[in-house]
Amino acid sequence: MKRSRGLRSKTRYKLQKTNRIGRANPITKKIQRFTENDLVHVIIDPSFHKGQPHPRFHGMTGKVVERRGKAYLIAVKEGNKAKQIIVRPEHLKMQE
Repeated sequence: MKRSRGLRSKTRYKLQKTNRIGRANPITKKIQRFTENDLVHVIIDPSFHKGQPHPRFHGMTGKVVERRGKAYLIAVKEGNKAKQIIVRPEHLKMQE
């Protein structure tokens, strides 16, 4: 039988969340707002499945291009190629 190669394959440690007793997902991550040209880090939160980017974009920094519904269009560079990904705010973190 052929091996399964799903979207979350080979992400055992990348999409793993540490166990923190007494703390659920803070709502502030869900309601945070970004404006155009903001620099953001793509940090995938594995407890939110909706709006997750592909795991290859985890840890990358990109620029907010526009807002699309509840999500944002982020421009990132993968090698020499420019790509645009659609990510919800739960998986984004503002660059300091």
